[in-house]
Amino acid sequence: MKARTGISQRGGGSRVRSPHRQASSAAFTLIELLAVIAIMALIAALVGPTVTQFRKGDAIAAATRQMLDAVDRARQLAISEHTTVYMLFVRTNFWNEAPDPDTFLQPLNPRQRVAVTNLIDKQLIGYNFLSLHSVGDQPGRNTPHYLSSWQALPEDSFVPLWKFNLASNAVYRITNSLNGQFFDVQGFQTNAFPFPDEEVLYNQAPYSSLSVTLPYIAFNYLGQLTSGNGQLLDHDEYIPLARGNVAVMINANKVPIMMPPPYSPAGPSGPGVVEAPPGNSITSFNLIHIDRLTGRARVERQEVQ
Repeated sequence: MKARTGISQRGGGSRVRSPHRQASSAAFTLIELLAVIAIMALIAALVGPTVTQFRKGDAIAAATRQMLDAVDRARQLAISEHTTVYMLFVRTNFWNEAPDPDTFLQPLNPRQRVAVTNLIDKQLIGYNFLSLHSVGDQPGRNTPHYLSSWQALPEDSFVPLWKFNLASNAVYRITNSLNGQFFDVQGFQTNAFPFPDEEVLYNQAPYSSLSVTLPYIAFNYLGQLTSGNGQLLDHDEYIPLARGNVAVMINANKVPIMMPPPYSPAGPSGPGVVEAPPGNSITSFNLIHIDRLTGRARVERQEVQ
């Protein structure tokens, strides 16, 4: 069998095919490469904002699912523990229970100081579950106990500032412009709780200097919404969710830096809070609606203005 060569016979003559010539004919020219790069850059410029908006929408969807699960967990804990369970939220400026952040930290042990410092970044996004009574407690003696670690909503989502600033008996009506349905949102109930954990009650004194006034919702042992005095809540609860960010500035000692208005709508030393787009918690809302009698949560939406 004859081996193939690069020589072809045609008409008694011979011709040699150059491999270099074949390779060069299959390559891209510099102009073609620059044209492809330009087209890719144009596509990225057109698609980039859409992808960003999609990710923001995905963040609020994840926050909605997480908040629904958290509310359901608080309800189930109350039923299984046969006690009242409080779902606590991290408000802005929680260290203002003392004259300044350094004074607030002084009574705490090193581990608790780290916990408080970590919670500075969880303003408007952090939550935890707490029971003040345990099965077997003696009459008049309570055993507070945190039932989880402090958790946070996904990035680019938070509970809007106006929900925290509403008085518990004040009402903010949100109307669905598509069908005229409205929802009367009231402010969080608030009370003093051991903070950042229950150990502050046993390691330090007095109690008043180691408790912090925090917003909450609460479920009784039947899984119903309850008020601070143990009575059934007289209204359904709504927890709005917002797209945007909460910016906290701290110094080298991890102490919050004063941020005066307009950068801090919460007032001096509060975080910078931005809803993006502005007012989306009202005009394009996701509301976690909790039925007062059953304690079950569902979502109310207006995604199209």
